[in-house]
Amino acid sequence: MPATSPVGAKTFALFCLASFLLSLSYGSTFLLSLLIHSRGGNEHDAGSVIATAMLSTFVAVVVSGHLADALGAARAIAGTGVLLVVACLGFALSPGFGQGLMLFGLSLGLGWGVFYTLGPIIVTLLVQPQQRAKFFALLSGSMLSGIGSGPLLGRAATALGLPLTTAFYIAGLASLAGVVMFWRMGAQFKQHTNVPASKITWTASRRVLTSKAAFAILMVGLGGCVFGGLSSFQTSYALAHQLDYSLFFAGFLSAAITSRLLIAGFVVKRDAYQAACVLSGVMFGAVALFAFGVSGNVSYLVAAATLGIGYGLTYSVINGLVASEAPNGTMPQALLLFSLAYFIGVFGFPWLAGKMIVEFGLSTMLLSVLVIAALNWSITVARLIVRRVSIHKVIQVS
Repeated sequence: MPATSPVGAKTFALFCLASFLLSLSYGSTFLLSLLIHSRGGNEHDAGSVIATAMLSTFVAVVVSGHLADALGAARAIAGTGVLLVVACLGFALSPGFGQGLMLFGLSLGLGWGVFYTLGPIIVTLLVQPQQRAKFFALLSGSMLSGIGSGPLLGRAATALGLPLTTAFYIAGLASLAGVVMFWRMGAQFKQHTNVPASKITWTASRRVLTSKAAFAILMVGLGGCVFGGLSSFQTSYALAHQLDYSLFFAGFLSAAITSRLLIAGFVVKRDAYQAACVLSGVMFGAVALFAFGVSGNVSYLVAAATLGIGYGLTYSVINGLVASEAPNGTMPQALLLFSLAYFIGVFGFPWLAGKMIVEFGLSTMLLSVLVIAALNWSITVARLIVRRVSIHKVIQVS
């Protein structure tokens, strides 16, 4: 990687490594369903724990800018990153599956929310504006690597005859190492000006949500539902189909990282409406495969890889759309609302998904995810049609 950032390639590489380590904590939550099952609980219990993280992410997104102003973005991540360590250790050490785990869910949401919000801000401090797209992709790839590696730690632990809680201990230690790295990097970033706190006000929110940017915000929430629903209960899906859940995370991880690092730069230069339509269609196709087309290891890997490409690249495209379609002067608020919508989907939907699995079965949950993916795709199709009609009318008038 060329030394194009003001603090050098080595520092940026350490930043990506620290991001990977912290992301293992969130990735470990995809093992909660399996862990809670081993303690006598069910998918609804697991979904309830994950859903509590949604509540604290609201607080995290709102206060993250203020924390960055007070401590610096890197040290704000380090300070709240300790909560990710606490969450991982709490999941491993807490007996049963009751209220105690929900407290650690809140801890996870607060730590992850601050990191997820401030990570891109650090990128803006480290690199030149014309190179941000490339380095955002590197950050995204690092985070996805950690998220996908969390469940693989669990599979490796069970293969070695170790308890499943080993994965949570490893994720906790890795997050602690990430905390130390971010704290030390904070001293190097002092010479860089921090991005001012972005407050969410009713006026700004109303302006954003009544603009075209609202479509991208809705789409990231729906995409979060798809990702959260499938990933959080993939261990249950694999067990029902007599498959190895590590194949899902390996296939998804490989495809998502490869696509984001190798072709995301090409995709984001295409027409955003068309790209969003094609990629959300790919994501819909992946969910359809999980619902009706998986019959063995090969089809399982294909479905996971298809989801990784569709979901991974769609996120990049709609992230750009929300920034470009936000009303003048509201881009920071639009990006915060974008993050909030994502957290609602990825942490909130598993509660509903877990309840559906327990009361109506896994197939019902998959059908609900398929409907959400179809709605997500239909938004992009409708936007293309509306734009084409508008262009046609303009040509006729002229």
